[in-house]
Amino acid sequence: MKRAQDIILKPIITEKSMAGISLKKYTFKVAKDANKIEIAKAVESLFNVTVDKVNTMNCKGRLKRQGRTAGYTPDWKKAIVTLSEDSKAIEFFEGMI
Repeated sequence: MKRAQDIILKPIITEKSMAGISLKKYTFKVAKDANKIEIAKAVESLFNVTVDKVNTMNCKGRLKRQGRTAGYTPDWKKAIVTLSEDSKAIEFFEGMI
C-alpha cells in the first residue's frame, strides 16, 4: 500500500488552476501509476476533505535543447480533484488567492 505522500507529489500553481479554486477544483502532480481511487483517498487523508470527483491526464514531456543536444523532460501525470459542496476548502491554496 502506497502512502498518501507518495501519491500526491506537489500542487500545480498556474493561473488556470487558481481560477478553479472558486469551483473547489484543485490541481496536483501525482504519481504516474496512481489511479483515481488512490488519488481521492490520498487527498482525503492529507487535507481532511471530501472528494467528489477526480479527473486525471497524462502529460507528455517537452522537447528541451542544450546547444546541439536535444532531449525530452520526463512524462508526468496531473489530477484535477473536485471537492464536494459541503466540504471545506484546502487551507494550503487559500493563502494564494
